[in-house]
Amino acid sequence: MTEGSFRKSAELVDMASKRTRERTVNSAGGFIRDFQAFLMRGNVVELAVAVIIGAAFGAVVTSFIEDLVTPLILNPALQAAGVEDIANLSFNGIKYGLFLATVLNFVVIAFVIFLMVRLFERAKRKEEVEVAAEPTIEEELKDVLIQLKDAINRKF
Repeated sequence: MTEGSFRKSAELVDMASKRTRERTVNSAGGFIRDFQAFLMRGNVVELAVAVIIGAAFGAVVTSFIEDLVTPLILNPALQAAGVEDIANLSFNGIKYGLFLATVLNFVVIAFVIFLMVRLFERAKRKEEVEVAAEPTIEEELKDVLIQLKDAINRKF
């Protein structure tokens, strides 16, 4: 191989490497742009917020059950059963206390969500009634024209 052909081969390899590098950078940049666009969609952000709020809500409900409901409502039943903790309720090795705690947790969450939905529906209905109660411009103009016509008829 001559020095000129060797140099030409080296240049071709270098150009091919450069093109490969550019394609890799462009495809990586395209991937990052696509991922950024995906993250900035409204649905993804709303979903992330909902998951975070849901986790916080779950912690509040768990605390409500463990710290308020269990001591106030379940302690008399637990004392009658001779158990200090609902998790220790069992019959022939079947720990039904944990199941009862989970069912109670579900019922409280479902009830709170029901109350929230009902509150939102009531607020929405109230808003719709307020919007419907306001007369449109056409209705106001019609009323003014009727009053004007009546006033003219009374004068003549």
